[in-house]
Amino acid sequence: MTTSLEKAKQNPESMKARILEAARKAFGEYGFHGTTTRMIANVVDIDISTLYYHWGEKGDLYEAVIRDINDGMGGKLVEVEKKIKGKPLARRLDIAIDEMVDYLFENPEISNLTLFRYFMKTRHGSLLDFRVPEYLSDIAYSMGLAEDRKNVPVEARMKVLSIMNAIHNFVSGENFFRPMMELNREQYIRQAKETLKFFNLAAFT
Repeated sequence: MTTSLEKAKQNPESMKARILEAARKAFGEYGFHGTTTRMIANVVDIDISTLYYHWGEKGDLYEAVIRDINDGMGGKLVEVEKKIKGKPLARRLDIAIDEMVDYLFENPEISNLTLFRYFMKTRHGSLLDFRVPEYLSDIAYSMGLAEDRKNVPVEARMKVLSIMNAIHNFVSGENFFRPMMELNREQYIRQAKETLKFFNLAAFT
């Protein structure tokens, strides 16, 4: 049976997809508890009953957003792994930082929701969660920090975690940090990449 999320992905112009996109942005900006279904419905310019028809309760829509984010991140990591495979570690890091920074700045709700999920007390009580442990192991393996994808040392995962946390903070903190640095968006993203490479290329290589 095709799920609502699969239907939304199959038809990006559909009402399901429009609601999902609005929900990603709303949950990313306000978190689960700060977002209402009425807020999402207003963005899409639909009646609240239409939202419920397509996605059910708020918790159902939130879980669809998390699944969508997980699927997108998983796909992006596979894409990055193909690009860096067989290259020297310094070049792997250089490419991976560029790719992940661009992807997360294009989808800031991912970083915002990750930080909401792990550092705020207002978490949604769902069994569904971000696949952060899997991501860390996959990235560590891709970077050549582990010989076995299924047996990645904690030291390697912690190193990757430090990079991912730094990227998430640059993305989520853009509206605060960018005016402070007096940079436009393009300059800010470029400086974020350069700063990440400055610290991590030396540390890893």
